[in-house]
Amino acid sequence: MYSNNLLLVIELAAAAGLLLVVFVFLIISKVRRTAKISFIFFLILILMTAGIVYSIIKGTPGYMVFSVFLSLLLMTPYCILLASGHSEEKHTDQRASETAKQQDQLPVAAEISQEEIQLLDVNREFIVQASEAFSSKTGLDTLLKNINSKLIQLCHADGGAILLLDEFEDVISVRAFDGDFPPPYKLPRELPHKKTHIDANFRHAQFSLHDNLFGEIALSGKPELIKNAQTDSRIYKNEPENFLKNGSLVLVPLKLHDTVIGLSALSKSAEEEPFTAEEFSTAVTVSDFASSAISCVYSFQEVSEHTELNKEADIAARVQKSLLPSKIPVIPAASVGLFSILSENVCGDYYDIIFSRKDRISFIMADIAGKGMTSLMIMIMIRAMLRLIVNTTQPAGKILSWANHGISEETAIDHFASLSLINYNSITRELEIATGGTIPILYYSVKTNEIKKISTPSEPIGVEKNTEYKTALLKTSPGDILVTCTDGLLESLNARGIQYSLESLTNVVKTNHQLSARDISNKVKTDFLKFCGDTAQHDDQSLLVIKIQ
Repeated sequence: MYSNNLLLVIELAAAAGLLLVVFVFLIISKVRRTAKISFIFFLILILMTAGIVYSIIKGTPGYMVFSVFLSLLLMTPYCILLASGHSEEKHTDQRASETAKQQDQLPVAAEISQEEIQLLDVNREFIVQASEAFSSKTGLDTLLKNINSKLIQLCHADGGAILLLDEFEDVISVRAFDGDFPPPYKLPRELPHKKTHIDANFRHAQFSLHDNLFGEIALSGKPELIKNAQTDSRIYKNEPENFLKNGSLVLVPLKLHDTVIGLSALSKSAEEEPFTAEEFSTAVTVSDFASSAISCVYSFQEVSEHTELNKEADIAARVQKSLLPSKIPVIPAASVGLFSILSENVCGDYYDIIFSRKDRISFIMADIAGKGMTSLMIMIMIRAMLRLIVNTTQPAGKILSWANHGISEETAIDHFASLSLINYNSITRELEIATGGTIPILYYSVKTNEIKKISTPSEPIGVEKNTEYKTALLKTSPGDILVTCTDGLLESLNARGIQYSLESLTNVVKTNHQLSARDISNKVKTDFLKFCGDTAQHDDQSLLVIKIQ
């Protein structure tokens, strides 16, 4: 909740900052009397009103915030143009001379204004298209296609492409392609030299950030005009076909706050005149407008995904709580203590106590990898399987092996879990122990007054379906204690970045071994909370204590 409020405050602060800049430009334009208020402001009013209404319908302020951002981005270039204009000429005593002077200046002023207004129209068009992309799964692809078409038109190119950077995979991929654009990279040897095949290859191409022209421009962050591609050693010559001969190229990085998010590329055929300096300048300007529009869509998608993830995590957390035992049952010849601290937006820990047979009580502690609905589905599957299998006469290791085989068969989702299983025979006070993953099991012996880890790390549940887990047998005496917990407890950090650790846990258990399991659990929880203080943790923390009586 705190992170959501902080995000909203940051967004509103950024919007307020942009609004202040726009206000300053409006003051300047008013003082200099450079222009009248445009219809753009009516469009802005519509955008902001739509954002507010959509926010009310969806029940989240994110849409309102982005409508403000869109409005400000739409208004800012217009205000900059107004503020940068020349002030009105003062009257002089020679009225005829002044009139002639103004008439001489009018054609130039009109020409500059028309060119800049055209670019403002392009920016407005991109922003409007970006706002439409918010409500469509294919909206970004449509926006990129329109940006590419506009660049080809304004720069008089024969073909163009828009590529976007995937920072996680360190590649740059073609997302929009149109017109005649001979590939400046080496084509696969087996690809037929037919235009339809060549275009299809380019349209779906993906490049690393090294050893190719697109990656080089993306890494440098600098636009480049290549007058003659035939003399540039970085461009591969896929000739002899004429349609594969490169002529002139323009490549412009798409950037947001000096961070490259993609690339626009334009091409002219070898038979035509190369791109001019004016066309290159237009490509840079329009690409800057495109960067702003694309970043708006990225930011909106990020906020929307964050909102959806929070909703999903809340649902998963509620279901998780319903799966945990509501109260600790009375266990023959043993006392039990446990606690589980569930972190916000995380659904990872699961524990259970199952009375399967008269001579078997099963204790389960599990840590599911991942968050949200994915981990919840695995949790439900493991719970259902174990509750069925523990009713058999199979030992603990075989039960885990069967559960692992069933989980590993599910290939639709990425899944695995660390899990400890303790089968307790209350008649003989014998224990069967099996673990999958890294969840520890500690054993305190009242005879030796020593506590040690008796579990060994193994393959987690759900990784390899043929994994066979081993069963360890343990004969206990009254006063002996078993403890198992999740990694979230041991790896929790305090304000100095120090982990709680297995050593801290064993010290508390050994010091308080004479207490009941419930009291030992409470002692550990108190010590743990004191150690961590106000430091936020990012994983669930769960502990189970069993004391033999």
